[in-house]
Amino acid sequence: MSPDRENQSRPKVLVVGATGYLGKHMIQCLHRRGYWVRVLVRDESRLADVKDLVDEVFVGEATKPESLIGVCDGIEIVFSSLGITRQKDGLTYQDVDYGANKNVLDLAIRSGVEKFLYVSALNADKLPDVKILAAKEHFVSELRESSIDSIVVRPNGFFSDMKEFLSMARGGRVYLFGDGEYRSNPIDGTDLANFCIDQFSFRNTCVDIGGPDVLTANEIADLAFAATGQKRRVTYIPLWITKALLFGMRKFTGVETHGPIEFFLTVLTMDMVAPSTGTRRLADFFQDEAKTEQSQR
Repeated sequence: MSPDRENQSRPKVLVVGATGYLGKHMIQCLHRRGYWVRVLVRDESRLADVKDLVDEVFVGEATKPESLIGVCDGIEIVFSSLGITRQKDGLTYQDVDYGANKNVLDLAIRSGVEKFLYVSALNADKLPDVKILAAKEHFVSELRESSIDSIVVRPNGFFSDMKEFLSMARGGRVYLFGDGEYRSNPIDGTDLANFCIDQFSFRNTCVDIGGPDVLTANEIADLAFAATGQKRRVTYIPLWITKALLFGMRKFTGVETHGPIEFFLTVLTMDMVAPSTGTRRLADFFQDEAKTEQSQR
């Protein structure tokens, strides 16, 4: 089969948010599973470690629709994990998590894209007062009301988010909220990417997903101490302190300052448990990260 005919037979996916943690895992998994991949990026240099796995690079800014003309042409499925944790460069959560995704959605509809998969966050639909989550769910509403077949995936926290536990353990002390018994099941990037690809066969669905192990914050701290070889030292922060801090920050700082803290203080002081998938375990991730750091010293 000629290269042109082979490319025509491979399902074509546009990856938006390609330079992020999940985006890079998605590129790797799509390539491994035989998809043709176009990526939308602002800075092509940030693709260096996965560029060889990409069939086509489209340089543009999702917040600027005039730079996106043609990005969805010939595409069958759009995957987007585009979003920001911190507001910067004058851009708000509404500008990016909602507005930039809406720009891509509009072009996807015009180009006849069959499906659009968007990655939100676990419990985003239940926490409307958290600004970053409100922006994500604003787009979810827009997507589900559109004419395109929509797939919404709401994952739990990523393994990469858990690195803060390792950092604290290396420093000799981990700080936890309440009694440390809030539960979560964070998910590995490869497991999540493969789960998202599996969802391509569905239409107009919303699904929550997490990793294979449901762990308390205490148990995550123990895994971090074990990986770093440090003695267990934990300080528990009363919940009233976190509530007072969040109240004060909302009152006296702008959302660009309190937005990320608002998000993390909210999700770390409640159970965050989703249906489980995958095989990659947080204990192994911590051990691998600790070994990598030691080898780099």
